[in-house]
Amino acid sequence: MATLLHIDSSVFPGEASSSRPVTAAFRRVWEEQHPGGTVIYRDLAADPVPHITAAAWSAGYTDPAERTAEQSAAFAARMRLIEELEQADAVLIGAPMYNFSIPSTLKTWLDSVLLMGRTAGETPSAKGTPAVVVASRGGSYGPGTPREGYDFVQNYLETVLGKTLGLDLDFIVPELTMAPRNPAMSELVPRYEASRKRALEEAAAKAEALTELLAA
Repeated sequence: MATLLHIDSSVFPGEASSSRPVTAAFRRVWEEQHPGGTVIYRDLAADPVPHITAAAWSAGYTDPAERTAEQSAAFAARMRLIEELEQADAVLIGAPMYNFSIPSTLKTWLDSVLLMGRTAGETPSAKGTPAVVVASRGGSYGPGTPREGYDFVQNYLETVLGKTLGLDLDFIVPELTMAPRNPAMSELVPRYEASRKRALEEAAAKAEALTELLAA
């Protein structure tokens, strides 16, 4: 049966988050379609991955027989994350925008799973795995908006997840999520509500489409 790797990185729990309800909508449909499947779940806010260390980094380029005990332990932790990625038939990532970029916890996970010669390089080990990223943001950063060019979430993840890890990448973008909380954005609430509704619908549709793709 199919395996889904589901990663959330929002610091806010449940409905207080803008990305978690959308990843949850995807996962609900996925589990309905794969009742006997496996979901590997990582909540990087509740259980963050340790920052990459010199030992963890250098171990990837050191002969296993010559690694120190510190290198071996650190590399084993990296390998657990790498193997989770490699085992997945599909990947789901909640990546809210914080200060124009991804949460530091998600960056730390990426630092661990990027291993040249295995997950990165000429033949990335997870190449072609479909991945859906829920890139929520408080404002709007599209062409013609006042902050066009301030989005360092999608372009970064396209490079790291798509071009480096070789994942088959797709985005869902709930935007203007600060509108209900910021009086200065009150006139944008209808656009926020439409964006949220569209994101939830997209999540369900993409989960169903991936189910059909993997069954083919």
